[in-house]
This record gives sequence, structure tokens and C-alpha cells, in this order.
Amino acid sequence: MKTDIDRIMAERGLDALVIFIGEEYSAALDYLVGAVRLTGGMAVKKRDADPILIVNGMETDEAAASGLEVFSYGHFKFHELLEENDGNGSYAYAAMLAQALAGQGVTQGKVGIYGTAEVNGVLAILNRLRETHPDYTCVGDGGRTLFDMAAATKTADEIERIKSVAVRTSEVLQATWTFISGHRAQGDAVVKADGTPLTIGDVKRFVRGALLERDLEENGMIFAQGRDAGFPHSRGQADMPLKLGQSIVFDLFPYELGGGYHHDVTRTWCIGHASDEVQVIYKLVRDAYDIAIEHYTLGKPTHLMQEAVQDFLEAAGHATSRSEPGTEAGYVHSLGHGLGLKVHEAPYISHARKDDAFAAGHVVTIEPGLYYPEKGYGVRYENTLYISEAGELVNITDFHDELVLPLKGS
Repeated sequence: MKTDIDRIMAERGLDALVIFIGEEYSAALDYLVGAVRLTGGMAVKKRDADPILIVNGMETDEAAASGLEVFSYGHFKFHELLEENDGNGSYAYAAMLAQALAGQGVTQGKVGIYGTAEVNGVLAILNRLRETHPDYTCVGDGGRTLFDMAAATKTADEIERIKSVAVRTSEVLQATWTFISGHRAQGDAVVKADGTPLTIGDVKRFVRGALLERDLEENGMIFAQGRDAGFPHSRGQADMPLKLGQSIVFDLFPYELGGGYHHDVTRTWCIGHASDEVQVIYKLVRDAYDIAIEHYTLGKPTHLMQEAVQDFLEAAGHATSRSEPGTEAGYVHSLGHGLGLKVHEAPYISHARKDDAFAAGHVVTIEPGLYYPEKGYGVRYENTLYISEAGELVNITDFHDELVLPLKGS
């Protein structure tokens, strides 16, 4: 939780941290200072002190919405720093950063570096800071970052926001099901009223609109059909017509409009009918999901849940990433992951990650799947769940698990 940040800083020997702000959304910035939208600058935090924000003068009012102390570039006489450094913006920014750290009482020590600003520019700033202020040691927080560790457990308020996203995402799933079902079949194709094919691109445009109506944004949704569904991260081909009987993996992981908390859900649909083979595989995946739930216990290492699913699917004759590392057919990925301001965060439910255990406040996905691209199909089933203060694993995805999507158009 956010209250763990100073403790983790002390454990890692960090005297301060700096988040370089770019034009892209930054989960670390959001977590530290709240949902302010800035296009540059930096957040500076001394250990055991509140962060400060340093921003362009055009954005001081926006930054003030954070409730934190805000300084404009002008406070540090940035234009004079530019002149002193022959117009070199990186050198001027490094000088401003040194002033900001010193102003917070950090004149030396270990500084953790985070953010989404352009890597080239950040490297130039840090190289200059190293030259001019060698008493600072700037470090990349390798492996699991401070923010990864703190954000793994959510507060009640964070969980409520994720639950709100879940409700709206489930509404979009239902709207998409209804949208597709309103079309008709012509041969083996799904067609519109004018007889032209309904494509994956058409469905994605509908989904994006439905999300925006609910103040959500998509994050690269997966809507992959047939052979493409057999590759877990295939996004699907926009110009591909929808076909009857082919498996469709629909993985939707939107977040709050402008950046924020996520929900993550996957359903597998077959339009009109499903082959016998896909029905068998779908049942196995659903059973694997149920086995995962049965193997949940508060405090239990997460890898044991993944291993239970691997045991089940291997016994049914399917390769897994444990039995055949590197396989591209069968059960090829981990069982799930944490979810929050990032779509993938700690904890991880993987046989390769032995250091995670289920704890109250975790929000996780559980998403077994089986993939056979050369057979022309893939199947995945996923819900998002959270662990309550009482230790209960609670599903927050409210959408049915029907495989066959009937067409009702005429």
C-alpha cells in the first residue's frame, strides 16, 4: 500500500526518489501523487516526507489539484540555467533537479529513478547530474520496483475503483454479445443487414464506443479468431470477417478514462455453434479455472495454484510451460497476475515465481487457456478477483460463461 513506500525506501537504502514525467500516463506518478495529468516535469520525494511536484508554469494549477506543494520551473530560474549551460536543456534540467533535491534536504545519497519520460533525455540528465554532483547515486530500481512492491496490496478505496471498472466492463461484454447476436448468417459468414461481412474491426469499433460511453478506455484489446486465437497475444486482424463455428478469444482489459485502474476479463465465443473438439477443450479450461479456485488459501504461495492447474492439464494430455518449456501449443502461459494501475503487476501466479503468496488486498486474474494454432483454435477463460480483509477470494467479473453465441438477426 502507499503507506509502505517509506518503509520500502528505507529497506532499499533510498534517500529520495524522482519520477520523471513524460506525456504518457505514468502509473508510478499516479500512485504517488494521484490522478493529475501533466506533460512534463518531475515529482521528488525525500524519504519520510511528502512528495513535491516541479512543473512548467502552464501546469501549476493542474498540479495543485494533487494537494501537494508545487514549484514551477521559474522558481528554480530555469531560463537562467539554460543560459548558463549554453541552451543545453539536459544540463539545465540536471541543475534544477540538484536544486530540488537539496531544497528537500537531500544533498547526497541514493536516489531511485522512475517515470515515463523519454529514456534518452533522462539518461542525459542523469549523466550530467553525475558529473556535477557526484555525491548523488542515481539508481534504477531493478527487478520489482518500489512501486511494484507497494502497489501489490490495495486499499479499500482502490478496490472500489477496480470494482467500478469491473461493473462497466461487464456491461460492455454484454453489449458486445448483443451487438454480434443481432447479425445474421450467410453461408459460414456473419453479415450485416446489407449483406457485407461483419469484421473484427467492426466489433472493435463497437467495443471502443461502448467503453467510452462508460468513461473507460481500451488498452489493446484482443479479439482473435480461429488460428489467431491460438496465439495468446494475437490482437486479431481488423479486416477478418467473423465466421460461424470458429473460436474467438476476447480479452478486454480497459482502464479508467485518461489512465487509472484496470479490469481484465477473457471469454471464448463461437458464433452459431462450436465444434466437438472446441467444446471438449472449453470444458477442460473451465474445469482448470475451478481447480485454481479450489486451491486458493490465504497466505498460500501463488505458484502452487499454477502447479495444480498444470498437473490437471498435463494429466489430460496437454503440454504446459512446465512439462515442455517453450511450447507454443497447449497451456503456454502463467495462470494469472496482479492488477491495478498497471494491467500486469505483482503478485504473479506462475510456477516460475516462488516468492509470491496470496494476501488480503491483492487483486488478481485467473486465466487458464489451451492453444492450438495449427488446429485453428484457442480457448481462454479469465476473471478478476480480489482478496477481502477476511481472506475470501471474491470474483468481481459479472458476465456469463456461455461458449456459443447465437445469431438472432434475420
